This record gives sequence, C-alpha cells and structure tokens, in this order.
Amino acid sequence: MLLDIAKLPTAENSVVQLHPTDTIAIARVPIPAGAELRIDGVRVVTRDAIPAGHKVALRTIPAGEMVLRYGQAIGRARGTIEAGQHVHTHNLSFEELHLEYEFPSGEKPLPQPRTDGLTFLGYRREDGRVGTRNYIAVVAASNCAAHTAETIARSYEDEALPPHVDGVVAFPHGEGCGHSMGPDLDQLRRTLAGVLVHPNVSAAIILGLGCEVNQIDHYLGSGAPTSLRLAGLTLQSSGGTRGTVDASRRQIARFIEQAAAERRTEVPASKIVLGLNCGGSDSFSGITANPALGYCSDLLAELGGAAVLAETTEIFGAEHLLVKRARNRQVAEKLLACIQNYKRYINRFEGSSFDDNPSPGNKAGGLSNILEKSLGAVAKGGTSPLMEVYDYAEPVTSPGFVFMNTPGYDPVSLTGLAAGGCNLIAFTTGRGSAIGFPTIPVIKIATNGNTYRRMTDNMDVNAGAISDGERTVQQVGREIFDLMLEVASGRHTCAERLGHKEFVPWRIGPVM
Repeated sequence: MLLDIAKLPTAENSVVQLHPTDTIAIARVPIPAGAELRIDGVRVVTRDAIPAGHKVALRTIPAGEMVLRYGQAIGRARGTIEAGQHVHTHNLSFEELHLEYEFPSGEKPLPQPRTDGLTFLGYRREDGRVGTRNYIAVVAASNCAAHTAETIARSYEDEALPPHVDGVVAFPHGEGCGHSMGPDLDQLRRTLAGVLVHPNVSAAIILGLGCEVNQIDHYLGSGAPTSLRLAGLTLQSSGGTRGTVDASRRQIARFIEQAAAERRTEVPASKIVLGLNCGGSDSFSGITANPALGYCSDLLAELGGAAVLAETTEIFGAEHLLVKRARNRQVAEKLLACIQNYKRYINRFEGSSFDDNPSPGNKAGGLSNILEKSLGAVAKGGTSPLMEVYDYAEPVTSPGFVFMNTPGYDPVSLTGLAAGGCNLIAFTTGRGSAIGFPTIPVIKIATNGNTYRRMTDNMDVNAGAISDGERTVQQVGREIFDLMLEVASGRHTCAERLGHKEFVPWRIGPVM
C-alpha cells in the first residue's frame, strides 16, 4: 500500500501524515487558522483555515520544490509555501513527471483458484463462469432500437416474475449507426457481445432496426456462436415498434420459463470477477475506501478470483507503481501502451490533458491534480502482482489482479468492466456518486462519514470509520469482502434497490 498504515488517523489527531517523507499532512476535520498541530513531535501552527481532506504544509517548502504525499511527488510549489499554510491548486502546480520504471526481471506465477474454504451461491453457466444475478436482457444494436428495447423492459415492471428471475432489463444507447468501419465499431460490438453473454444474464435479445451499421447478424450469423439463450429481432421485419414488442414478449416468455428453472448452487469464491471503480473522489479516497477495497482485492486474488482495476486516466502519474508489480515485462509494456495510446487519444482534442480529470467536486474534496488523484486511486488494486492488462470490454480470463483500459468517466468505465465479465463491481466515492448497472450489483463505499450519513440510501459501506479513528483499513476491507460474498449470493445493494441502470458504451471515433 502507498500509505503508512501506522500513520493512519486516530480520533484524537486532527491531521494525518501518510508517509514519513511527506511534506504535507491531511486534515481529518476542518482546522481553523492559528491551531497548533503536533506531528511526530513537530509543532506546526496553521496560517490558514484547512478544510477537511485538504493539505497543510509541515515545513517550509521552497519555490520549485516537489511536494510529497504518499512519499510520491504530487506537484511543484508555485512559490515558497510556509509551514502551516493550506496547500492546494493556488500554490501547487501540476506537471507531467518523467517517471523511472522498474520493470520485472522474471515471471510471477498465476494464482491458482482454490476450491476449498470460502464460497457463495451463484448461477453456473455452460462456459464455466458463474452469475451473481439471473436477468433477461434486451440489448439495442443501435440508437434506432433503443426506445423499443426500453418499452419491452417497461412492459414487465408491473408483472410478477417467477423466483430466480431477477428481471427483464433494457440496454438502450445512442450508438450503432453513423460509425465508420474500424476500431470504434469493433469496440461497440465487443461491448454489446459482452453484455449479451454475460454470466449474470440467463438469456438475451439483440434488437435492431434492420438497416443500421451494427447489424444483428454479427451476433447471430454464421460466424457467431449459436445459443439457445440468444435471439434477435429487427423492427423492420417484425411489424415496427408494437409488433416488435409483441414478438419479443413471446420470446421472453420462453426465456423466463428457462430462467425460472435455474437455481443458485454453492461455488468457490474464486468465481468472482470484481470490478474496481471510483467516482466523485475526494482526498479521503486514498486514505480510507481505496486502501480498504485494495485489502479486499488482495483477499480475492489470493483465492484465485479476479480483481479488475480500471480507469486509465486515473493511473496516470502512478503507473510506475503498477509496472513494478507486473507479472512480467510484457504485461508492464501493455500497461504503458494504454497510457501512451490514451495520450494520443487526448491529443486529438486541442487543449485537453490528463489534468482535466479532477472535477470541481474532486478539488473541493482536497484533490489538487491528477497525480494526487491517481496515487490514491491505484490503492484499489491492493498489493498483489499485476497479472494481465485488457483492452476496453475485452473478456477477463486471468485470475488475480488485472487492469482494464477504460476512461475515468464512471458510466463508460462500468460498462467496459461489465462487458469484460465482471459479475460484481465495488465503487468508492467521496462526494456521493450515484450509479449502478442493469445486470450487475454495484457496492458503494463511502470514503468519509459525512457522505455516508448524507446519502445512506446510496451507500453500502462507511469507510469513513477509518479516518474517524474507529476502524482499521483491514477491518473495513474485510467488511467489504464479506459483503461481496453476501451480494454475490443475492443480497441487494443500495444501487439495486434504487433501480440504477446506467449503461454508456465508449464512443472513440468520429460521427459520420
């Protein structure tokens, strides 16, 4: 872990120094100007009011010197920063660092799935994967079929479905036509295919208009695998919207009968593929929720399950820490290629940079720039070796800790993780991001107690107990792990109870 566990806050301390070499400390609570602080016996008097989660200088930092948090550089002092001053965007500059990469010299073995010990109740699928839910999905091949897909799913809202059928859900979106042939269309097809054959989906319908670029034959034609769990319809051949709704309901009636006959069975915890995401981050993210989720990730990886870190834009500036943990040189190079390709992608848009990522809410929560944000974000991946790197929506097949190339934009990132086969997602948030997914339980972990208390309907875990000095990273990490097993077995998350069903594929190419 990046932070020094021994330095974590207690209820008596108003600030926490996360690493012995840090030149700043983080305010656990709001601190007025003129307050006396003592950190490792050093006396510091605050010159400014320090909001909760924000940084205070522990010593004089000369102009041009790097400011350290987690023992890592997070930016350069714009001018001399005196001890006790508030350190934030007004006096801390961002610059792209020239990082030294420590590449692995050997080969780390893949973790072996363990069949003994911890289990959950899931739905076994023919391909060996296991579902944590049992849905019928109606997936639009293009924007022209999106409304009809939603209409079909809504027609079941007031119907009582049999036990073991979690619902009929729609996947509407604005893509599928106006695409140029090439990587963008390939990525959309990979995304929709991953949703259609997801282990949390008992059966699915792919729905098209009939003349779009993304034809349903791609999923049903001679080159596609045949399945009794997949059907396809177009509005042009099924009588328009109303005719397609009726035809789809006849097909779904057969799917529901099939799904109702399926049962949860006891399976090893190694069958969990856990997506790791964060949104609405604050300065506490890298102190509480993310390290706790990292502890959970390590427990899962040790069992031979998969923990999938995402958001390429939020490892920028911290990628050297992941390179050092890579399984081999090839995996390390694949990770760095994600960064370089994303740089080229951003450079298409004049004036854009990685440092556009911290939102106003992130900055209000104490994060000054993308370097500081990334160093906290990678803590979700724990300390396990990095076994593999996947492109957006690429099927995740490796056990252990892995990475997926996604944007940092939450609904697009979750969509990539879902299409890659994650059957659970854990989502940390400091500002209270409200998001879910149509077929995958999303566990929400609040980084601070204030957000947890303000949004109790949305939050499943209060990691703010760590910054309040009431619990340890390990204790909250174990709570997340135990909750993960319960949710995998059928317990509903807050996002599920609230009906969150966000689905947004990543559009990377031009609109034709």
